Amino acid sequence: MTLSTGKYDVPADHIATVITTLEMTAPTMANRLLFPDGVSARKESLSLDAFRTIFRKIGAPWLWTSGLSNPDEEIIATLTDPNVDYWIIYEDQNAIGLVELDFRKTGTCELVLFGMVTEATGQGLGGPMMALAQSEAFARDITRFHVCTCHLDSPQALPFYLKAGFTPVKRTVEVFPDPRLSGHHPPDTAPHVPCLT
Repeated sequence: MTLSTGKYDVPADHIATVITTLEMTAPTMANRLLFPDGVSARKESLSLDAFRTIFRKIGAPWLWTSGLSNPDEEIIATLTDPNVDYWIIYEDQNAIGLVELDFRKTGTCELVLFGMVTEATGQGLGGPMMALAQSEAFARDITRFHVCTCHLDSPQALPFYLKAGFTPVKRTVEVFPDPRLSGHHPPDTAPHVPCLT
């Protein structure tokens, strides 16, 4: 479908966002970067509750929704799939970051989730997290590593991915129910995004 130039109405109980898809075909970070003292990364198997807890903790300011609104069975199937890896970033014993790598499509890896709690930003963790993601992705037999970001994400997200070596290849528009009205996030979440009722 091709959209004509112009403006389109979005229902008041929905949100529209522009998504940018980026990709790379070879790693740009040859070596893993060291995390600061007291910070570590561990590959883990997550229960549904553990996943949703860290998903909400990291994603609420940016209205991350899929991990809360998708059916339990669908999320559990992904969590238990051997071709999906979850890396948790810890500061001491506190989970502060999440990297999800999806290898289910032959020859590719999708960086599905990549983020950290707001209070952990600015500590130099993004570089080591991305080096980890690239190293793990290209350790498998893939020719494409891709990620999506949208204008609801942190303003730093797109510049970060570009600096990490990703190239933009596609732009799409997504419209979805406002997760604050559905109860998946509190009404005062992400005040920078107007909630229309």
